[in-house]
Amino acid sequence: MRNIIIILITLLLTLLSGCSAYFNQPLEKQPARIGEEVFIGEHTRDINPVKPIVVGVYKFRDQTGQYKQVDAGISYSTAVTQGATTILIKALEDSGWFIPIERENISNLLNERQIIRSTRLEENNKGNKAEVQPLSPLLFAGIILEGGIISYDSNIITGGAGARYFGTGGSTQYRQDRITIYLRAVSTSTGRILKTVYVSKTILSQAIDINLFRYVKVKHILEVETGVSQNEPGQLAVKEAIEKAVESLIIEGVKDDLWEAREEQALVDRAIIGYEQEKRDARLTDLYERELKNRRGLNAVFVKPYVNYFNGDYKNSDWYYGGQLGYKQYLLESQFSAELSAGMVTLGNSPVFKENFFVADANIEYNVLPNDKLTPFIYLGGGALTTDNFNDFTFKFQYGVGAEFIPLDRFGFRVFAENNQLLSDDLDNKVHGSRDDSYWNFGVGVNFFLTK
Repeated sequence: MRNIIIILITLLLTLLSGCSAYFNQPLEKQPARIGEEVFIGEHTRDINPVKPIVVGVYKFRDQTGQYKQVDAGISYSTAVTQGATTILIKALEDSGWFIPIERENISNLLNERQIIRSTRLEENNKGNKAEVQPLSPLLFAGIILEGGIISYDSNIITGGAGARYFGTGGSTQYRQDRITIYLRAVSTSTGRILKTVYVSKTILSQAIDINLFRYVKVKHILEVETGVSQNEPGQLAVKEAIEKAVESLIIEGVKDDLWEAREEQALVDRAIIGYEQEKRDARLTDLYERELKNRRGLNAVFVKPYVNYFNGDYKNSDWYYGGQLGYKQYLLESQFSAELSAGMVTLGNSPVFKENFFVADANIEYNVLPNDKLTPFIYLGGGALTTDNFNDFTFKFQYGVGAEFIPLDRFGFRVFAENNQLLSDDLDNKVHGSRDDSYWNFGVGVNFFLTK
């Protein structure tokens, strides 16, 4: 029972610490509230237009044709909101750079204006000789905005993890969808497309659950289950993508002198530089939010301490230690590297055999994901061992696997396992069997990158 309680508490703490929604479960009715603010334009927040631009939006359509996915049957509900035009108009108004005018339901506006004219004319015909006041002319747009939601991709990433032991376990699952929008500005005087921007946004759904099922006594069963799931609202994802597109359109227009900011040039330049940096980062980020860039530079020095296990002709080998320093030259955009290293290692089967050796290695390494922060790697090479008098050399070849994590552009941390196969069977001063001596290294390492 004590073990069950410990396991259950551990799983509960994991669940509660990993999911804030668990603390805010809706157990009663909630009143209406002002809509959520999901995006703040960091690049346009400090700049304002000399004069707001009058724009018209006729229709910002859902062009995906997608319907919601259901587990069974058919759903006729669309995957994304059909009110994207309203969201875009609100984003334009909130930006302060545009004056949106009514165009989506222009027929309703024209009908109402016609009713006003007819009513005024009738009042005049009934004997009211006052002059009929004309209506103010409608604003016309110098720019119209076109585009739409052009894709909704479901399940671009799905996955999860779980474990169960003697009826106690937990699991987590996630799914990610993706929407993409395009927004373009068109000159009403020439029909020229002034600027087009493209924005995508992922939509995350995740679920976490834990459960316990145990016989605590004969005919007594303990069963506990809890969990939580979260689904990012699709409407808020569309809203965030549209607001990001409006911000991009503003900065792109300022860059190309389509419209002008009233702030001093230094402030405008700072906004443009920040936006350009974001674009560069976006070019280095793939579909699955992996930031792809060369973090390793051209060369590096490294240190790798390790523990080792000797596999010789005596039984009951002991664990000893060693370490090496080296230099690494990266090739082919860090996909491959060539390295040289030297150090000391202790091998033995105490008390029968124990000795210190100088070791030198040369390796060719292959990085599986050279532009990722975390990448597995494999390597192969040759080397030699010698005692402190340098009179006797034992040659070998080695191969290994590992993983490298690069939290900063100048440092990389590694874990690895390496097998060293000697080309001799008498390193421990005994020849026995048909296999040569060998030893394993298990260790960590740090790369210090010298150049960008």
